[in-house]
Amino acid sequence: MWAIVVAGGSGQRFGQMKQFAPLHGRPVLQWAVEACRPAATGVVLVVPESAPLTESYAADVVVEGGATRSESVRRGLAEVPSSAEIIVVHDAARPLASPELFRAVIAAITGGGADGAVPGVPVGDTIKVVDDSGNVTTTLDRSTLVAVQTPQAFRADLLRRAHAGGTGATDDAALVEALGATVRVIGGEARNLKITTPDDLRTAEQLLVPGP
Repeated sequence: MWAIVVAGGSGQRFGQMKQFAPLHGRPVLQWAVEACRPAATGVVLVVPESAPLTESYAADVVVEGGATRSESVRRGLAEVPSSAEIIVVHDAARPLASPELFRAVIAAITGGGADGAVPGVPVGDTIKVVDDSGNVTTTLDRSTLVAVQTPQAFRADLLRRAHAGGTGATDDAALVEALGATVRVIGGEARNLKITTPDDLRTAEQLLVPGP
């Protein structure tokens, strides 16, 4: 199993490249890379085009990303050995994913027969669809909704095929789903927050217990 950690974002909402922000003495993206290690044979880190490639951040391979998330994942896929049977894609902005979460998405494929697996948590708020004027067009049944996280695991051949034909998506599962493949949702983790704002970073600092 190989992992791709996507760290190509510009960090506009954060005010700087959040993936390089310090978190208990290490950059956020390095925490994400190290989170993959217990389950991964190798890790490809995809960084912004403006970032230097001289630092590995504990990854096996570091490559420049593209203009979109999908393009960045495709560049990471090009570095994953063809022998890999499962590929996990993880966002660098989620440094708190547990080893158990990685094992769970992988097990949904190896033992559960799914083509892909993503962590999801229940949606607590009511979700409404609005038009361009801000008027409500429909209210969704939140009992059928989940907020999806990473790491997301896929059969390698399907992920490669999905990206070969896909033009772009907010997550890799959407591209795999478009092939008609089975993507299973497993229980996510409340503490697996995505760092989007400085407040999120402060929350991560409080939740994260540094290792020795």
